[in-house]
Amino acid sequence: MRAVCVTGLTGPSDLQAVDIEAPVRGPDETLVEVRAVAPAFPDLLMTQGKYQVKPDLPFSPGSDFAGVVVEASDSTEFSPGDRVAGCLSYGAAAEFLSVPNDRLYPLPAAMPFADGAAIPMNYLTAHFSLVTRGGLAPGDWVMVLGASGGVGLASIQVAAGLGARVIAVVSSAERAAAALKAGAHHAVLRNEVPGTVRDLTGGRGVDIVVDVVGGDMTNALRALAPFGRVMVVGFASGEIPTVKVNRLLLTNTDVRGVESDYLWQQGLSRKAWDELMTLAEAGYIKPTVREGGSLNDYGPALERLSARSVVGRIVLSLS
Repeated sequence: MRAVCVTGLTGPSDLQAVDIEAPVRGPDETLVEVRAVAPAFPDLLMTQGKYQVKPDLPFSPGSDFAGVVVEASDSTEFSPGDRVAGCLSYGAAAEFLSVPNDRLYPLPAAMPFADGAAIPMNYLTAHFSLVTRGGLAPGDWVMVLGASGGVGLASIQVAAGLGARVIAVVSSAERAAAALKAGAHHAVLRNEVPGTVRDLTGGRGVDIVVDVVGGDMTNALRALAPFGRVMVVGFASGEIPTVKVNRLLLTNTDVRGVESDYLWQQGLSRKAWDELMTLAEAGYIKPTVREGGSLNDYGPALERLSARSVVGRIVLSLS
């Protein structure tokens, strides 16, 4: 079979799709023929040796995928021919995968494989951030920083689907248009935080900030309502912020970490997936997909992510 292989930590430019031996299904695993795979920012960092997960060389990158079941164990709900989506720590950029059963989810018949591959990690992270860690309630105001990226757009759609009012914070008019199309109620530029955000909320501020950017958190904290909370999801800017905790004390606000691996450690991901599919059926979840070619284009796709030139999610087809 064909798979993308990382043979040295020199970045995405050296990635190649090569022939390797096909996997044999392991116990409590399902063999899947991959139809679509979605490169992600952690893949880029892994090719440079900069991610917290450091697989032994050589390895295949890739987390999110969608495909068709080829062979299943007795311990799973899936059968050959079933359409599925899934999420791995790495290794999904291959034509066939043997996937742990708890990392695999049913894909609705009406959902394209490309959409299915774009959903798992980003939308499960958004759901975990907003619902489990953020305590989102209908009517809350949610501000999303880095709103035109994969997790940002997912957070917009999950929050809106759960009855929140959503303010997207972006860096350009083009990205504002993408955020509004995804379902944000308002889009503002970075330099309009907190002033315009407080105006939009009648001076009160927002209940939840989803921050996938990192960097200086001062304006995000100033945009919070009393008892508001900032959800720290990632550091796409490359800068890990520091917080003066006296501000939290004086305003009764929180900063909360979001590590979505907890979903799998505690067996919570399937329930979250089912809730996401309910939102998808209701029309709230529709990932912004950028068709990016085939497995041979994995390296160029990661270079586009590195250049911050992608709005939404690149998906590669293996059909």
